Amino acid sequence: MSELSGPTDRSLMRLSDADRDRAAEVLREAAAHGRLSMDELDERLELAYAAKTYADLEPVTGDLPKPGSALSTPGTTVPAGRIGGTPRNRFSIAIMSGARRKGWWVLPRSYVAVAIMGGVELDLREASFSEPEVTLHCYTLMGGIQITVPEDIEVDVSGFACMGGFDHHASGPGVPGAPRVRVIGCAVMGGVEVRRKPLRQRRRDSIEGGPEDAIER
Repeated sequence: MSELSGPTDRSLMRLSDADRDRAAEVLREAAAHGRLSMDELDERLELAYAAKTYADLEPVTGDLPKPGSALSTPGTTVPAGRIGGTPRNRFSIAIMSGARRKGWWVLPRSYVAVAIMGGVELDLREASFSEPEVTLHCYTLMGGIQITVPEDIEVDVSGFACMGGFDHHASGPGVPGAPRVRVIGCAVMGGVEVRRKPLRQRRRDSIEGGPEDAIER
């Protein structure tokens, strides 16, 4: 009696629904980190769910890292001086106006951003962190908050929305020893967007042209 066996080449094996879902997760995380545009995401998702074998998935996900993998090459460490410093401001509020904080600044352990019929922009790419873990409390009412984080830090987004949007796609790990940013809060008829962008070259000499806020302390 002969034994039945599947293909010896794994690439020829048929996919399961779970395999397709894992591939879709790879694609969505890649888009959240800026590796794919939204058009590319839609195109690859369609190909992933239509794939029949592992070979079909190779051109769809072969050039992307797996979810949860490090966002940098082995041996990458956090830039010196990234954690530490004395924060001077603890909140940004925009009421029918705009508030912006960018460039070099120090995040406190807890920072509050409020946008009421206005907008708040927080750019953390050149920022330092007073402690290894900081929390951004974000609240919007018919307004928007945009948070830009570098790819080397850990991000945990757990806010929620009511008739609005709270973007969770930027959640993910950072390099060893990186600071951790928690983004919590709620968006009512508004939105909170968290996006990753490459780390900028930080200012080393002095702080020039400080950031602007509508109301802050």
